[in-house]
Amino acid sequence: MDFQLRQQGRAAMAFMSELAAAGARLRTRVDADLAARGLDARTLADDLDQRLREVDAVLADSRASRALAILSEWSGVQHGRIGQAAFEEIRAELEPRLRELQQRGPATLELRLGDRVPEYQSRAWIHRTTGGWDGHPYQGFVHGELIHREYVARNFPGDIFRQRRAVLGLLPRRDYRRILEFGTSSGHYTRQIQRAFPQAEIWGCDLSPRMLEQAQRLANEQGWAWKLFQLAAEDTGFEPQSFDLVTSYIVLHEIPAEVTRAQLREAFRLLRPGGDLLFTDVTPYAALDKLAQHWAEYSAVHGGEPFWREAATLDLAQLARDAGFVDVRSEGFEGANYPWVTYGHKPE
Repeated sequence: MDFQLRQQGRAAMAFMSELAAAGARLRTRVDADLAARGLDARTLADDLDQRLREVDAVLADSRASRALAILSEWSGVQHGRIGQAAFEEIRAELEPRLRELQQRGPATLELRLGDRVPEYQSRAWIHRTTGGWDGHPYQGFVHGELIHREYVARNFPGDIFRQRRAVLGLLPRRDYRRILEFGTSSGHYTRQIQRAFPQAEIWGCDLSPRMLEQAQRLANEQGWAWKLFQLAAEDTGFEPQSFDLVTSYIVLHEIPAEVTRAQLREAFRLLRPGGDLLFTDVTPYAALDKLAQHWAEYSAVHGGEPFWREAATLDLAQLARDAGFVDVRSEGFEGANYPWVTYGHKPE
């Protein structure tokens, strides 16, 4: 969807992106301060909580560390508010188009949960987005088209949209008839599923109505007949053995560990014999050195990720096997640690 931000909103989004880049440079200086005090990936404490306390103690006089903490806290709180404010400047001209895209087109949306969402959804504002995923009537557009494209994508080391498409190339089949996505959000990954498997019937579920509304707009704009549902992926209620592929992209770190286990079991139930599972998520701590683990925890705390450590300490390969999958692989993508890809096959 084409749109143009007003000068103030555009400048605010650009300023926020530049701050994120400045934060990356500050981290390098903090690492240097740690090394000067004798701490690095080899000498840091083995226990993660002890390590966090150790780092805080030795960096008490580090100007770079204090500056990074201030910047990270400000960005964590303000990025969602800045995105919402930028949208409000153009809301009057965008709102009729957004409403039309939601109402006209082949994509369908069923809000089956209403306000009966699982407790973990409201336990915290994930990503510290003010009001949570449904805290603004057009939060799906704000998140998908402003925060994700104008802020996250500009500071991500690589092309996150290419990655979404590329991971689908790991799958062994091109003939999936019906695909289910867990955690559809505003539809970025769903778009790549559509392009990779244009012949497939695509279903998606998420807990957030506002995110799903944006996914529906995206699909309607392109003429794609997605079937979208506000449902908990761990308990969809769909008929067993009704899908050929169940997949999700960078969702598991936003749910508790027991829900991840339940989603794997539900995926197995929903797949036809011979079907495939493809989940991607954040890098497990077992694949990181102690310093990288520290920075992952730091980002989780400041970025509003209450379930990150649970997700990063799961053995997804074993959980997939426990759910019944075979030929399981769980590894970094294309030789890198991110995203972390878990594949499984349901026996014939």
